[in-house]
Amino acid sequence: MTLTPAMVTFDTLDARALSAWWAEQTGGEVRDIADGWFVMVTPGPMGGPVLGFQKVEDPTPGKNRVHLDFGGSAGREAEAERLLAAGATLVGRHEHDGYAWVVLADPDGNQFCVGDGA
Repeated sequence: MTLTPAMVTFDTLDARALSAWWAEQTGGEVRDIADGWFVMVTPGPMGGPVLGFQKVEDPTPGKNRVHLDFGGSAGREAEAERLLAAGATLVGRHEHDGYAWVVLADPDGNQFCVGDGA
């Protein structure tokens, strides 16, 4: 037996708002399956995992322990600038052994990275 990754789920105060933001950024489609309590974003044309957004009364504070890494079709810096214009915040820019990435946070503060490829 083996496990297959099926979904990455975020806790949030507003599942509809955060899922709409991620759907816009990834080209995915929003599926509100539990009246705003649980909302999914199915993959867009570039593929990828299903993203889940679960409404909770008290999200875990502090830095998230799991994060998403993205590669963008327009390149790292162009994608980072697009995401910043859409409401993401810059956490930092990094480079190690010739690989560079940008760390951003979504409107709820969940950190994610954009590199030159996945």
